[in-house]
Amino acid sequence: MVFGNIRDLKDFSWLESQVRKCFDYAQAHDLLSYEKGSHPIEGDDLFVNIVEYTTTTAGNRFWEAHRQYLDLHFMLRGPEQIDVNFIDNMEQKEFVEKDDFLPLEGDPNCSVVLNAGDFLLCYPKDAHRTAVQVGGPAAIKKAIFKIKI
Repeated sequence: MVFGNIRDLKDFSWLESQVRKCFDYAQAHDLLSYEKGSHPIEGDDLFVNIVEYTTTTAGNRFWEAHRQYLDLHFMLRGPEQIDVNFIDNMEQKEFVEKDDFLPLEGDPNCSVVLNAGDFLLCYPKDAHRTAVQVGGPAAIKKAIFKIKI
């Protein structure tokens, strides 16, 4: 996984070209004005999901990972805590191929807090639990770029 802020993109020039394409898209479009839902960029190979929700306690959330897509969580309005671990440290449930969803159970290895401009890039071995509150519930808006691998 990779954690950073869009203001520091020059430090991430080594990232895959499809990931850099997401940052270019984010800088060229006003994602805060986008409606909730899925927005195509390059068909099924690259698209962005805009989500809005209220964060909650970790106990109300679930763990997940993906095999077919990288997730690039890009915070538009936060804060949100995302708990992370490696899938090999977790109890893996049955993979749901049609949804590219690997449910997991376990404990966090660590957590990151995303505020506006922050991002978290999750690879297939990266378990993540999103929508965890920081201090208390907060309404957030986030872009999740889905990058086919």
